[in-house]
Amino acid sequence: MTQTIAPRVRMLVLLFLAVTGALLAGAGPASAHAALTGSDPAQGVVVDKAPAQVSLTFSETVSMNDDSLRVLDPKGARVDTGKPSEVSGTTYAVQLHSGLPDGTYTVTYQVVSADSHPVAGAYTFSIGSPSETSVSVSGQEAGGGVVGWLYGFGRYASYAGFIVMTGGAAFVLACWRRGTGVPALQRLVVTGWVAMAAATLFLLLLRGSYTGSGKLGDVFDLDLLGEVLQTKTGAALVSRLLLLAAAALFIAVLFGAYDKREGEEKRDLTFGLAIGGTVVAAGLAASWAMAEHASTGLQPGIAMPVDVLHLLAVATWLGGLTTLLVALYRAPADRPVEAPAARRFSRLALGSVCVVAATGTYQSWRQLGSWSALTDTGYGRLLLVKIGLVALLVGIAWISRRWTARLADTTTEEAVTKSAPEKEHVTASAGTTDTAQQTSGDAEAGSGSAKRAAQLARQQAAVDATRQKRLRDSDAHRIGLRRSVLAEAGVAVVVLAVTTLLTSTEPGRTEQDAAAANRASSSSSSSSSAGDSASGALTLDMSFDTGGTDGKGVVSVDLDPARTGANEIHVYVTRPNGRAFDVPEVKVAFTLEAKDIGPLPVVPDHITTGHWSATGVQIPMAGEWEISVTVRTSDVDQVTVSKNAQIG
Repeated sequence: MTQTIAPRVRMLVLLFLAVTGALLAGAGPASAHAALTGSDPAQGVVVDKAPAQVSLTFSETVSMNDDSLRVLDPKGARVDTGKPSEVSGTTYAVQLHSGLPDGTYTVTYQVVSADSHPVAGAYTFSIGSPSETSVSVSGQEAGGGVVGWLYGFGRYASYAGFIVMTGGAAFVLACWRRGTGVPALQRLVVTGWVAMAAATLFLLLLRGSYTGSGKLGDVFDLDLLGEVLQTKTGAALVSRLLLLAAAALFIAVLFGAYDKREGEEKRDLTFGLAIGGTVVAAGLAASWAMAEHASTGLQPGIAMPVDVLHLLAVATWLGGLTTLLVALYRAPADRPVEAPAARRFSRLALGSVCVVAATGTYQSWRQLGSWSALTDTGYGRLLLVKIGLVALLVGIAWISRRWTARLADTTTEEAVTKSAPEKEHVTASAGTTDTAQQTSGDAEAGSGSAKRAAQLARQQAAVDATRQKRLRDSDAHRIGLRRSVLAEAGVAVVVLAVTTLLTSTEPGRTEQDAAAANRASSSSSSSSSAGDSASGALTLDMSFDTGGTDGKGVVSVDLDPARTGANEIHVYVTRPNGRAFDVPEVKVAFTLEAKDIGPLPVVPDHITTGHWSATGVQIPMAGEWEISVTVRTSDVDQVTVSKNAQIG
């Protein structure tokens, strides 16, 4: 049987590593949870004179330092004072040096959102007229690279440790108190504690580099660590470490003094451990709730306790499931997990699933805000994956529940358990008799005879244990329960990985609000340009979808002065949430169908992230021209969008 179990356990471990690696490695940098909703000067605008400051407006409050907001001239030199200030609410500004010459300027920002996640981006504006710029921000990311991957892994490990430690202790205390004496369960809960403690320290060291430079060498920068300790996230991590010290005391009592108590003393200690353990577990869950999604946005006063309940229910369900799996496979033959314990956990898991469903529904509504966000945002699509996995998990759990209902302590197991002391007595008596006979008949053997008797006793005990285990494992219902619980645990590993990604993905509500704000800003800019006949500048916004990965966005075309003769054209490509991004190729064509002229092709030059430009674009005559833009997002995915506009 041991030979059969070992491959299954190895398979589960390999599944854990494969899923963790695939999901975390494919996640890329953590998406921002605060989105840029406005700026002054706006993206791509050409102003007549140099502004005194640059201001940015975000969808929520953010944290800044002296390098969080920078303005660079065409040569890449900083032209800001380096001291951002809060203007009002969610708007922040940095003062510029006076007397800035004409040209294209780049604004870069890297801040930390209120829910602890880094935010980075860049855009350009011009003074007088656009120019070439040496600034490249195509690699501008927040929370990416090796440090970002390590931070994501640390988050996963901390969640996994919390679930195993909390769920394991809850299973032992609420469902199977005899399990306190099972070494495999002791090791499991202690491993959960160690994983969570190590991951928390790991995250604390990585935090400064994760939200700042992204360099691995900054992990041990004590000055950076000091800055982290002054932030909300740093305080949450330190609080988690202090609570883990209390959790260590709880575990020591649970598997030490508690296991040795009997009768009334054990019942009293059970009540005390239940209360104390719940308080510590709730405090650990709150260390996430107070620093991440639940602490910002809509109804934080409701969202934080709901988030704590959600985490506790998940830990009770999935952690208890893991503990049951270990008990089914690793419990000693003389102390197997009984049917009543499995039934108690089945009821506990059912209640936990109901709490997870209720709290998860509220969280989903709060983070999405609309049905369209389920399919139109990355957060929504990831949430659909999680819902599907949870549905699969519940389906397997229903099968496990059926096996649990059929499971019974067989009369064979009872007989083996009851007869074990008698067998030990007979064995001991036989050993004693043999030893006496050998001692009296073979006195010269001395201590060798006693050693032989002890060896025979150990062999007999091993044979008895093997027989008991074989009889226990012959129960078909127990075998079925083992297999279904193993399948549940495999799916639970994937659910946990997806959940970790969700916590580092921009909520759908935030993404859609930011996109709406940017569309409104673009429309306002377009209307202003169209209405200003003196300048003659023309701005057109066109949505595109190439059908491939990362193939959706908005392309904006600025034509100045939008008259016959030479014109200057600027093309901007942004994501649906308003952030600039690069695509492999952008082409523009002008067609005047009324005069059968065109298409006149224009291939603009790449200036900076999401910005292309061309000068000397000749418009031969006035009329209603069709302006077509071809956007290619991969080797095979491209689309052409167009709009008509009066030129000249």
